[in-house]
Amino acid sequence: MFVPSGAQFEIASGEQQASIVEVGGAVRAYDVAGQRVLDPFPLDAMCDGAHGSPLVPWPNRLADGRYSWDGSDHQVALTEPGKQNAIHGFLRWAPWVPRVQEADRVVMGARIHPQSGYPFALDITVEYHLGADGLVVTTTATNVGDAALPYANGQHPYLSAGDGTLDDCTLEFTAATRVETDAVRQLPTENVPVAGTEYDFSSRRAIGAFSMDFAFTDLARDADGRAWASVGRPDGSFAEMWVDERYPYLELYTGDTLAPHRRRLGLGCEPMTCPPNAFATGQQVIRLEPGEQAVTTWGARLRT
Repeated sequence: MFVPSGAQFEIASGEQQASIVEVGGAVRAYDVAGQRVLDPFPLDAMCDGAHGSPLVPWPNRLADGRYSWDGSDHQVALTEPGKQNAIHGFLRWAPWVPRVQEADRVVMGARIHPQSGYPFALDITVEYHLGADGLVVTTTATNVGDAALPYANGQHPYLSAGDGTLDDCTLEFTAATRVETDAVRQLPTENVPVAGTEYDFSSRRAIGAFSMDFAFTDLARDADGRAWASVGRPDGSFAEMWVDERYPYLELYTGDTLAPHRRRLGLGCEPMTCPPNAFATGQQVIRLEPGEQAVTTWGARLRT
């Protein structure tokens, strides 16, 4: 059978199993004891909705594909042409290679070489590791060129709704601020408080037919500095995700714009190091000098 996402790199630990793919370096599936933790995309289909994909060197949208860096203007391809945006960086459809592969972990690698719109050299590794803490994903970016470069990252897993849809699930997630966007291009307009609004899930409540696709920040964190999102399923289990302090933003997306048969099967929980359109605004873009690294970590688990 032809597999559009390329080679599949399977890792396992106890009852945990995950599939990592060659195309885009994405996590295609993550299950525990046969229960989906992350909503997968099918083996015989292309990755849809960026399911599980690393988003490098920027997550989310870049208006008109334009940005300035150290006094020079740059133009990248419009990969969301209907909205005149570039979206989710360069590596979603690139081939990644396993640089380390063990029974319970795989380290996928890719390199961005200098190109039109991004004349920089950036090496990326994403380590997927299964263990007592569930699936832990660590992204390391290294500037392997001779000039400072702009960098940000994100990833696009979906917490699975289990055997149903999000309409049958609950959500608990606490953030003080939501990034409002315009309705046409989904570019940021202002930051607004969350407390007391329909986006306030600080106390667990039903998702129902509620729809959203927004970034949140000022995330509540535990004693270890982790911010959490938890989807409660009808069977009493919880698909949960955490992000470390180097991810100040989390985009929540209910999947309503996917193909009809794929909608609302999982909650997109996208850790991001910066807000949407950051390359254009400069907000929280990481400056990597030659030889410097940036490391970020998130994880997912099943709680029963």
